[in-house]
Amino acid sequence: MPELPEVETIARGLARRFVGRRILRCRHLSPHLLEGRGRSVLRALRGRRILDIRRRGKHLIFVVDGGYVMVFHLKMTGQFLASAAEDTRDRHTHLVLSFDRGRELRFRDTRKFGRLRLARKDAQAALPKGLGPEPLEVGRNRFLELLGRRRGRLKSLLLNQGFVAGIGNIYADEILFEARLSPVRPASGLEPSEAQRLWSGMRRILSRAVTCGGSSIRDYTDADGRPGRFQFEHKVYGRAGRPCPRCGVPIRRLVIGGRSTHFCPFCQKEKSAGRRFLRARSLRIQPLAKAGV
Repeated sequence: MPELPEVETIARGLARRFVGRRILRCRHLSPHLLEGRGRSVLRALRGRRILDIRRRGKHLIFVVDGGYVMVFHLKMTGQFLASAAEDTRDRHTHLVLSFDRGRELRFRDTRKFGRLRLARKDAQAALPKGLGPEPLEVGRNRFLELLGRRRGRLKSLLLNQGFVAGIGNIYADEILFEARLSPVRPASGLEPSEAQRLWSGMRRILSRAVTCGGSSIRDYTDADGRPGRFQFEHKVYGRAGRPCPRCGVPIRRLVIGGRSTHFCPFCQKEKSAGRRFLRARSLRIQPLAKAGV
């Protein structure tokens, strides 16, 4: 599922191309896409200009003049592609916005999980309730305050969109490795220095991922069809069994809350209760010389 860096990359690319452009026609090609009463609003968008395209969490927001707002969630495989009108549309294209000069913006989704909600005046009406602050905007003190109120495991907490909005499985793993914190560590047990590392690591990883245009693991591309590059910088995600880039110990994979989780059992050692969690003999941490360091 596209996360904050991928959706931010898409938003920036679409804004450069389409903000200020007038929508000539909206073609809704698939009944599953729209949530709520959407057809009449789509018809009302004809002839109106796009004023802004931005991101909130994992959601993509189109602001259209006349007070209209379109909020997309890409889910697993949703994509936006800027195309020429004469380009062939495939069967996975579910929405087409036509503009002048023969340009189109197409939403395609192979698994049909993506959703579009429309609203008037206020984008908040079309967004899920209770979204947390933006990870790249929340200040250190505010982050530490929010963290101090939580008791769950760090991996589950980072995935909680009510804590901070936009982080998913890939970046939760990479952030925790950057911060040298175990994914099973309880948030309530962090020392101030560890909480500071988590905040700083979150900002570094997400900023770098945005600079790289996100991570292309399966279907993700930007609006021009270009893949991201941050997957080449992953330290733990998807690297189970391979040596940790810091210490050489094999990366481990486990399941937390139904989500695949990757971490280094040496660099991200757990304390107290976490030691019991990681004490299984199967870990067999190898000496550094044998791990290829």
